[in-house]
Amino acid sequence: MRNVYLLILFICASGCVVAQKFDIKGQVADSAGVLLSGATVMLLNPTDSALQNFRTTDSKGAFELKNLARKTYLLKITFVGFKTYSKSVAPLTDNPVVDLGSVRLKEAATKLDEVVVEDIIPVVVKKDTIEYNAAAFKTVRNANVEDLLKKLPGVEVDNDGNITAQGETVKRVTVDGKDFFGGTDPKLATKNLPADAIKKVQVHDRKSDQSLFSGIDDGQREKTINLELKEEKRKGAFGNVAAGYGTNDRFQVKASINKFARGKQLSFLGMANNTNDQGFSLDEYMNFTGGSQQMMSGGRGGARIQIGDNQSGVPLNFGNRANGVMKNYAGGLNFNNILNKKTEITGSYFYNHLDHFKIESTDRENFLQNGKYFYDGKSIQDNTNGNHRANVIVDHKIDSLNSLKLTTALSYNETKTDSRTDGQNTDSSGTLLNENTSHSISNGNSVTLNSNLLFRHRFRKKGRTFSTNFQFGLSQATREGFQDSRYSYGTEAGDRLVNQRNTQDTDNLSWGLTSSYTEPLGNRKYLEFNYSVRQNNNDVNRPVYDIKNDESVFNDSLSNIYRSNYTYNRGGLNFRVNRDKFAITFGAGMQSTHLQGDLKIQDVKIDRTYENFLPVARFNYDFSNTQHFRFDYETSVQEPTIQQLQPVLDNRDQLNPYQGNPNLSPAYQQSWRVHFNTFDPGTMINFFLFVDVDYTTNAITNSITTNNFIRTTTPVNVANNMSANSSATFGFPINKLKSRFSVTGTWREQRGVNLIDGQSINIIQRTTGGNIRYNFHYKEVLDINLGAQFSNQFTDYEFNQPDQKFFNTTYNVESILTFLKNYQFNSTLEYLIYENKSTDFRIAIPLVNVAISRSFLKNNNGEIKLAVANLLNRALGVNQSSSVNYIERTTTNSLGRYFMVTFTYTLNKQLNPMSGRPRGAPMMRIIRN
Repeated sequence: MRNVYLLILFICASGCVVAQKFDIKGQVADSAGVLLSGATVMLLNPTDSALQNFRTTDSKGAFELKNLARKTYLLKITFVGFKTYSKSVAPLTDNPVVDLGSVRLKEAATKLDEVVVEDIIPVVVKKDTIEYNAAAFKTVRNANVEDLLKKLPGVEVDNDGNITAQGETVKRVTVDGKDFFGGTDPKLATKNLPADAIKKVQVHDRKSDQSLFSGIDDGQREKTINLELKEEKRKGAFGNVAAGYGTNDRFQVKASINKFARGKQLSFLGMANNTNDQGFSLDEYMNFTGGSQQMMSGGRGGARIQIGDNQSGVPLNFGNRANGVMKNYAGGLNFNNILNKKTEITGSYFYNHLDHFKIESTDRENFLQNGKYFYDGKSIQDNTNGNHRANVIVDHKIDSLNSLKLTTALSYNETKTDSRTDGQNTDSSGTLLNENTSHSISNGNSVTLNSNLLFRHRFRKKGRTFSTNFQFGLSQATREGFQDSRYSYGTEAGDRLVNQRNTQDTDNLSWGLTSSYTEPLGNRKYLEFNYSVRQNNNDVNRPVYDIKNDESVFNDSLSNIYRSNYTYNRGGLNFRVNRDKFAITFGAGMQSTHLQGDLKIQDVKIDRTYENFLPVARFNYDFSNTQHFRFDYETSVQEPTIQQLQPVLDNRDQLNPYQGNPNLSPAYQQSWRVHFNTFDPGTMINFFLFVDVDYTTNAITNSITTNNFIRTTTPVNVANNMSANSSATFGFPINKLKSRFSVTGTWREQRGVNLIDGQSINIIQRTTGGNIRYNFHYKEVLDINLGAQFSNQFTDYEFNQPDQKFFNTTYNVESILTFLKNYQFNSTLEYLIYENKSTDFRIAIPLVNVAISRSFLKNNNGEIKLAVANLLNRALGVNQSSSVNYIERTTTNSLGRYFMVTFTYTLNKQLNPMSGRPRGAPMMRIIRN
């Protein structure tokens, strides 16, 4: 590793050395001396007109190009409606700065059209938006948007398709500013839209509708990528269809067909495969399966999966690769339509059916106050999930001062889980302590409706606004389960047979109303008054029956009939100041929460009221158009979930049961966020820094009690938990090598309290790591991408559990070679290494994929490809985790080696006459005056 770090240091040092440099500055105006903001200033190589650097003029028409190599350049300045200005510029011998003074542009002729030939500007920074010109980042034929994003500086795409931009996770991808299939899953756009349809990629922080309307930042942001289509793609259909078949009966069919026009969008997506290609994210998978409840019922020796807020203190989770074998069928329609000048409608429908078969082995080492014991389990799971979802958004402008926006989402889920588990606990000498064999089946369905109606009103006085948002939610779920198990609690206790069935009906009704009024105070100062009220009603009916002699006997100790009502009232006041370079917001709110619960069988009533003071502060500062600083301080209340409040034993895994706690109180969280980013579009150097700190008082964590080697988990409140994490990314091009290099460092520390057999235990977990990426591009012939990810985790336990040290590494190599014009060779290597320094465990998994393809037919619209996946046939997945009082390792089956032949046909490629233009060639733009 020392050699790797030395290499990184050398590369970084080489990229930062600046010697014999000079600057060029000036100011651009028209013939009358009026300053021109937004004019494009370019430096070209005089011999081949290759773009060397560029800038756009600021609000005062000024520009400055810094740290330039000492040589002669061709300077060009362009602005719509003016003739292009050209000048040869060379460094001065006695002055490091060449000051061009005021550059006057001449107006273009008004009677004749003018053709302006200009080079492609790769990146333009527009305050809070980074805009990439897709033409400057060439991709291979039949590439999708995901392949394009991998080329963009400051944007990273991992092996699972998750996108990070400017160091933050991208949560939404839009097309021409419109949501694509509801906008909830970026992969639906990035994996299915063709790269050659994109003109620009815009990265920005998307604010809430309320913030955009009122001008008061409410802190709701989503890192968003907008895909701006090429003009010709808005005039016809485009996309592709593909079909493939391979060994072991592997198949894949995929279609993406899009028809866009001015103000209208229509897209169809369809897919069917048994190659583990989901085409959507983990969040979507959870929606399809009905949430974490079904995943938790799978058995696997009591390893409970929780999706959402961290409720288990300080967990560790390493690896988490896609596992098992999946068969997926999906399809849907997305549309956007401007009905008239006042009304726009957006909607989508999507259906997904997923079969997931998984074989899993679990090895866990459990730690007690005075000893330890071991769990060894094996499970076979067969999960089937079907999901329908529809979204509709209607945005209507009543008049120039009033508007309505209706957002509605409807989903229907059907799930079925069949799980068989065998597990046993042994002591250090290998003596059997207890064991279980269980078979559980569950199936059910749910329907969910969520709707928002937003009314916005602008008063005649600028800055005075009023808005109100009404929210309504309704969900109903029905589930039926069966359990047939045998448990042995040692030789003296003998065997215990469990044969049970249960049903669960869950009804949820929620509504809320939020109103906001802003008052301008003059000099760009504003006051915002806001008030919200919400109510959430839940009804749960879960009877459990023991099957004895073919008769059902009601089990009141495991059954539950629960009704709860959450009511929230919150009022707040915010003050905001806007300036050219900064904006500051501070305010506070008071929230009252009232919880009423009724446990029918246990005859327990819950009636509690909580009041919390919620201050907030935000500060944004723009050092320049390319350098931004952001600070946020927020407070929030985290209420217990329904499952956490129910004091009913969940015995689906009797060696690891779970029981709720009706005495839980809400947790109070304070969050600090510091973000700094800079991106120089001329040098293509970027730097992003993030520091996030969360401090939670009255935190909800887990209490674990071990009795007769049975681990019972119950949520409880503890004094406080704290987590802090930071990351820094630095990227720069190496122009002489036609490549780009980036390095990211990460650090995270969590301090938590957990209860072990009634004793409070402090746990500190620290994670350091990062990733390195290198890209080499040679003309249109060769692309090589190298990457490495490192994660070093250390956990310190206060009691006698030994400290844990994990070190996981992933190496990536991807190469694309184009030869004989129409042939292409692709290969990828992913080398995974999992290590536990405390137990001397180490396993390495190489995953190799190779493909060769040939383009043919008219305009090369057709492609035939022969590929082999998982060439070394490593059908294995590994996951390591450590939490509270155990360490665990799981191994799962995965998709083995297979060969496949695929045919792909590209639609409407002939309507893109610029698609074959060489990278770096001049682009012609016609300007009509």
